[in-house]
Amino acid sequence: MKDLSVKVAGVTFPNPVIAASGTYGFGEDYAPLYPLNKLGGISCKGTTMNEKPGNIPPRIAETTAGMLNAVGLQNPGVEVFVNKYLPELKKQGNVIIANVAGATLEDYRNIAERLDSTDVDMIELNISCPNVKQGGATWGTSCEGASTVTKAVRAATKKPIMVKLTPNVTNVVEIAKAVEAEGADCLSLINTLLGMRIDIRTKRPILHNNVGGFSGPAIFPVAVRMVWQVANAVDIDVVGMGGISTAEDAIEMMMAGAKAVQMGTAIFTDPYSPLKVIDGIEKYMIENNIENLSEITGSVKPW
Repeated sequence: MKDLSVKVAGVTFPNPVIAASGTYGFGEDYAPLYPLNKLGGISCKGTTMNEKPGNIPPRIAETTAGMLNAVGLQNPGVEVFVNKYLPELKKQGNVIIANVAGATLEDYRNIAERLDSTDVDMIELNISCPNVKQGGATWGTSCEGASTVTKAVRAATKKPIMVKLTPNVTNVVEIAKAVEAEGADCLSLINTLLGMRIDIRTKRPILHNNVGGFSGPAIFPVAVRMVWQVANAVDIDVVGMGGISTAEDAIEMMMAGAKAVQMGTAIFTDPYSPLKVIDGIEKYMIENNIENLSEITGSVKPW
């Protein structure tokens, strides 16, 4: 068997395949299917300071080669996560990434402070949230917003910080550099693209929120491009995501510069897909006489 372990921002993952936030909950629905520690890690459902009920349904819509969601960060709040879900996950030997979201800087700072004394291995910042004090503009769509959140969280915790970048920007590299400068230990990208579907019978958007996050295989080429651009522009680790559903996808993303990958939408259609990807990566390593995943990461040869 090959050694599939990777180190991201100083944290060792047993393999490079991580369940993406928002698609795996806190692992409770998948635990009956297989040992959760077979995954490289779990990025838990986006957690806010207090409980959030989420958006009004309908909040999921299928699309060609993907899906739209406007769930609205439904979650039980950070205290329930820390006291109920985190202990159970750690019992199983999982590497746990706490994904956090907030409407204000105080939200991010307070959650980070609360998590600092817990057993989470890493904090992932969801900066695709509206800044309520700045007219609802998304934190992650400007260098100022993204770097401000990163700086606030960096001051509040010693945990490794992974910043999750949105693709809904003009220049993702500028934002990546901005959060790196404020203390981010690694980056994950891409979050969902903004999309919309309309019911031609009712003439209403299918989602009650009108628009939602577009994910799935259709966004994969966009994700590969952005990961490649960012990985070549920063000195910190990059975790790639966006439409990964096969081992070939994961390897391609790693060749673009990702040290690890996250899988999300694919898990909805096949809960075992992360395990298949892990097996497929190992098979590729055996067939190509690859001893370490570092031989794959960033190995693309541009023309």
